[in-house]
Amino acid sequence: MTTRTAQAGLARKRARRARVARRRRQALVLLAFVGVVGLGALLLRPLFTSAVHKLTALPLSHQDTIRKQAHEKRLDPSLIAGVIYAESKFVDSTSSAGALGLMQLLPDTARFIAGRSGGTAFTTKDLSTPEINIAYGSWYLRYLLDRYGGDEVLALAAYNGGMGNVDRWVAEAGARGERLKVADIPFPETRAYVERVLDARSRYRATYPSELGLK
Repeated sequence: MTTRTAQAGLARKRARRARVARRRRQALVLLAFVGVVGLGALLLRPLFTSAVHKLTALPLSHQDTIRKQAHEKRLDPSLIAGVIYAESKFVDSTSSAGALGLMQLLPDTARFIAGRSGGTAFTTKDLSTPEINIAYGSWYLRYLLDRYGGDEVLALAAYNGGMGNVDRWVAEAGARGERLKVADIPFPETRAYVERVLDARSRYRATYPSELGLK
């Protein structure tokens, strides 16, 4: 073998070793990058999941108004949020029955509230204003809680099914020597509504304690 041939073979070997070393470095860099990305995704996943949960599964807005009304009306802010969620999922709308706004108040109910609370300038279109709607809905919740001795089940049942129906159900349960419970509510819609509000109240309390002023 000539000196020139030997030198050429040695150069090829060195080139191969250099390519192998370069590929190894690239692989290590890639593995390190994947590891960092994976660790970052693992660390950020709870935050991302929480954000998605808050924005989609459990919406919340107008929390300043909710906190204000809860303080003024001596209500649990998460209960107000739970009612809004059950009624409208925080979307201003009008139901097929004519209930309006975030807390889905019927015009007749709103006029009753206005008369009792001093809202002499009230008009039905005011219910499209979130602050007024939440204020009226919160007043009504306080009124119902006072009417039924602080019993949230009865107050929520009346919010959905009407005071007349709840009064009758309470009287019938009393005649049996019993107290009306959620499972005893005759209207399936009202029974499901009460359960939905109470479940939502618990979830709002756990998910948005700071936003609702609970801590």
